[in-house]
Order: sequence, then structure tokens, then C-alpha cells
Amino acid sequence: MLGSGSAGNCAVVESGQCRLLIDGGLSARQITRRLEGIGIHPIGIDGILLTHEHGDHVRGLEVLCRQFAIPIYCNRLTAEAIQGAGLTTPCDWRLFSTGSDFSVKDITVQTFAVPHDAVDPIGFVLSHGGASLGFATDLGFATKLLFERLRAVQTLVIETNHDEKMLQDDTRRPWPVKQRIMSRHGHLSNAAAAQVVSELLETRLQRVVLGHLSRDCNRPELALGAVRSRIAQLGGEVDVLCASQNVASGRIGIGAFAGRIDGLLE
Repeated sequence: MLGSGSAGNCAVVESGQCRLLIDGGLSARQITRRLEGIGIHPIGIDGILLTHEHGDHVRGLEVLCRQFAIPIYCNRLTAEAIQGAGLTTPCDWRLFSTGSDFSVKDITVQTFAVPHDAVDPIGFVLSHGGASLGFATDLGFATKLLFERLRAVQTLVIETNHDEKMLQDDTRRPWPVKQRIMSRHGHLSNAAAAQVVSELLETRLQRVVLGHLSRDCNRPELALGAVRSRIAQLGGEVDVLCASQNVASGRIGIGAFAGRIDGLLE
């Protein structure tokens, strides 16, 4: 991740011929700075894949479009929601239907629906050669479709949004907000994400990156502990790392192509 958490989300995935952003929820200045910190200029980005229209996933979009004319890949309802929220800069929209597959240069992108309180939220599986990366953040629960789509991935980025006790004890969020977060169209808890990972242990999964942690209702050590302990209980051998909102780190290899996941904590 270039950054992942309640303040903004953005990742960059790179193959031999293609560089893609997944979401653009940091400010354009932060995205540019963090890309340049790993040796990438924004003009070299071939597209931005959007999971949904919420601000922590599209905050930098307008400035990126205006400055660099990067193509935006999303479904029609997401594009309409972003435009309806006030985006005025002309963008190079590359619209697709949810559930469809398409390619950007040498990366194949598979899309699938996820349950979240957005107009048409999606997850991604990105493939290159025999390697694949799954991306599933902002979902209230794991559907049968999600498991079907993720069974071939070697690396999975999944949200661990909140620790259930910390959320329940939080005094800053009213009960209706807590209900939304915990609902089937809200966010995965640490325990829920651990269960998802446990059900993928018999697949090709080699590495899990935890993301989208709540600033107030989670901590990296809690998220890592929940997922790692569940894997250990089942005798699995999967690397588990945690993405940071603010700290840039190194590069993760994903089979035959490299996904740069910035801000990783072990």
C-alpha cells in the first residue's frame, strides 16, 4: 500500500509492462510523494482501479486526473456517484460491468461484487502469468463469490478494520455508526478477516497483507495477532503483514510480478 487506513487508501501494483493504482484515497500530493519515494512518477501510471466511491478511496482523484490524465477504471454507478459528488475535472473514464474481466497491458483484472454500503462496490483479482493478487477491502462479510474468486491468489490484501471490543467500547462513535460498521454492509473485524484467511489456507495463498485499519478502533498488533493466531491454530504457513497509513517500506514480490505494498509492519 502507498497508504491504508481510515484516512485514505491507495496501492500500486507493477508488472513488467504495467503500473496500476488501486484506489486514490490519499491526497494527490501524498500519492505523488509516495510514488516518487519508490521510484515511480505518476505520469507512468497506466490506470487507477476504483473499488468504490467513498472519500477515503477517491480523495486524490480529481487532482490526479487534472495533472496527469490517468485513465480511471470503474463501473458505471461508481463513476456517476463520484461525478454527482462534485468532481468537475474531465476524466478518462474506462467503464466496465461488475463481474467482468479486462486487461490493462499485461495485467488481467477480474472484478467481483462485495457487500458494502456503496453504490456498486467491488474487489479485484489481478493476474500476470501464473501469479495473482487478490484485493478485498471494505466489505461487511465474505460471500461465496469472494471465496471462489480468491482461491487462485498467492497474495491477498484484506481489510482488518476494527477490533470488536475496541469498537464497542469507543465513546466517540454513536451506536448507529457502530451498527453500520458491524453490519453485513460495513467492514470486516480482525476476527472476521482471520476466518476468511483460515478458509483459504488450503489454496495457493502464500502471503496476506492486512489493511484499512481503523485509526481509533484497531491496532496493528491486534490485527496481526488475530490473523496469525488463527493460522497457527490450523497449522498453516502463510506470511502475514500489516499495511500502515503513514509509513512507507519496501517491495513485495507476487509470484511472477511485483506488487509494491508500502507501509508494511511485521
